[in-house]
Amino acid sequence: MSVWVTEEVMRWGLRFFCRRSLWQQRSFLETTSIKDKSFPSQQLAHIWGTRQSQAYLDRSIVSSVRFYSQVRIDNADLEEKEQHLSSLADSSLLAEIQSDATTSRQKQRSSPFMEHLQRCGSPSDVLDLTCQYSPTVRQVGNCLTHIWSITKKMSDEQRRYELQLMFEHPAFDSLLQKAMKRVGYMRNDDIAYSLLSMVKLGVPQGSRVVQTFLRTCQENLNDFDEKGLSILASCLEHMEDSTNVVALKEGMRLVVEARLPRIKNVMALQTMMRLLGKDAPLDLKRKLEAKALSMTDQFSLPNTQYMISTMATMGFYSRPLLDVCSKKIKENLQGIPFNRLFTVLQSCRKLHYRDVELLTGISDYVASTTDIWNKKQVVLFLSMFEDLGFCPAALMGAFADKVIANPDALTLKDLLCVLKVYSSLNYDLQHQRQQFLDRLSQALDSYLPKMSGFELLKTVYHLCLMGHFPSAPLEQLLQSNTLEKFKTTAPRFLPSQERMFQTVNLCLRLEGPPLSQPLTVPPSFLGDPGPSSLSVNPYLSLGLQTMLGDQADTMLEERVMVENFYLIDCVITKPLPDQTSVTEASQECSPAESSQRIAVMCAPRSGFCYGTSNPRGHLAVKIRHLKILGYKPVLIPEHELQSATEEEKTDFLRGHIFPDHKRADTQPKVEHPGP
Repeated sequence: MSVWVTEEVMRWGLRFFCRRSLWQQRSFLETTSIKDKSFPSQQLAHIWGTRQSQAYLDRSIVSSVRFYSQVRIDNADLEEKEQHLSSLADSSLLAEIQSDATTSRQKQRSSPFMEHLQRCGSPSDVLDLTCQYSPTVRQVGNCLTHIWSITKKMSDEQRRYELQLMFEHPAFDSLLQKAMKRVGYMRNDDIAYSLLSMVKLGVPQGSRVVQTFLRTCQENLNDFDEKGLSILASCLEHMEDSTNVVALKEGMRLVVEARLPRIKNVMALQTMMRLLGKDAPLDLKRKLEAKALSMTDQFSLPNTQYMISTMATMGFYSRPLLDVCSKKIKENLQGIPFNRLFTVLQSCRKLHYRDVELLTGISDYVASTTDIWNKKQVVLFLSMFEDLGFCPAALMGAFADKVIANPDALTLKDLLCVLKVYSSLNYDLQHQRQQFLDRLSQALDSYLPKMSGFELLKTVYHLCLMGHFPSAPLEQLLQSNTLEKFKTTAPRFLPSQERMFQTVNLCLRLEGPPLSQPLTVPPSFLGDPGPSSLSVNPYLSLGLQTMLGDQADTMLEERVMVENFYLIDCVITKPLPDQTSVTEASQECSPAESSQRIAVMCAPRSGFCYGTSNPRGHLAVKIRHLKILGYKPVLIPEHELQSATEEEKTDFLRGHIFPDHKRADTQPKVEHPGP
């Protein structure tokens, strides 16, 4: 009975000690000024916990204090605690370490502490356990790792609540104190895991405990194995640059480059590649590329996905490596979760890498499995495809069916995104087009009172790009009180806003939609586009002059401005084929009607949906309006024109501008047999 009472008294005493005021305990998380050279070297050596550190401090007090950091501390309680710690005999701690080293791993796993630790379901449970038991060196690291392992599986709200309780728990500071005191005796893997756990849990990166671990990692860097370096790289990836972080990264770059031929684990290689990042020298990036290519036969499906995102993090474009990963992914699309698939698309966008087969495969896969994706996920896919300039035809058709069936399921943010995607990619919904646009307009009507002026402008602009003119949003945008808000919110319009107003005005004027009342954009909102200063593509100009040189009845004009808005590179005017006599033609037809005007425009690659000749966005509207104005638009892909040889350019242009003539010229001759 007396033993039981004694244990209870000790337990309550421990809890009372652990729950002392937080302002005393938190002092161990504070930092020391770089300039504070009066800080006792014995105290720093005790916190480092190694005789090697003591010798280092004796050699250079200034450099060690620099390690500790950024903010001066004038706290008597902190000095009292550190003096108390330094008064402890190092021999007792060393005896504990030696004793701990002699015990086997099996005993470590079967210890009561570890058994209780595995049953802890929250950070507070772990901290309560450290009050009941005194954790050994390895168990300190195990506690930190277990806390992080628990919290990363929680929901965001629960995680915030549990972390708040953890930081308010007095035993947390005690645990970090033990970690600082014993870091010199930890195994390298435990040091790396503990540092990673503290950073992930939100322990201030400038705090003494984190900086102590960083400095210890610097000292032991040459002894870290492949696994330890990988863990350390994962940690540094999430840390802000500081003196010790930068120094450790530089040291790791040297170690990685020296050990690169001996790396055998794909994940370790990728983690180190991410650590090296964009600042790595190009020569080192090439070595990493060669190493990764030599290990492609070991790539699992997650490895390929992670490799693409790793290259995006490094800002390194390796076509051979990307092609290998792309092939592996498109062969195994089934079952890839949303986050990984979306990350692959994000990385492709960052790297400006587009594989038509991969993008088509993802589009077809998502379209065929729309039931397993929620609405937000599909909208995000559509937005990412639009960023890539790729038209996912199968997905856009399948999503249009969903919108037609239930347009009210879309939020305002969803609607704005859908309008942007469908207007930008110029996807032809064929027989579904009108029904799809009517349903979108129906869903928009309920959000009109909540829209800001700019949201309303974007909505009307995207609808006009698609050739759809619902009355409600147009009338609300062009009301005087809505237009006035644009003047009050900013001293002048942004160029993008002016361009939108100009496009809306031109669509209303040229296309003449049936509205309940005539609507126009006030001239004060249109600005003055003015003539473009861009010159005509020299390859196009020279090629057209060569092609039309011997045609006396054909006229060539360069840089023609239409409606004070659209710039046409070249306009070819030629008479129409004779269908009536010259006298009748002159009496019945005006000069414009008796001739054909061909608008030749050199379009950049970004003007087309990737992998197709389908114009997108503003270019598609320009073509629609030029047809209304009586022109025959002809698009010349700029990249194809530039890649053609001098001899091929004339034939290339003739084939695009006069395709009927080319077909007649290339038609095979029929040889009649002789008698």
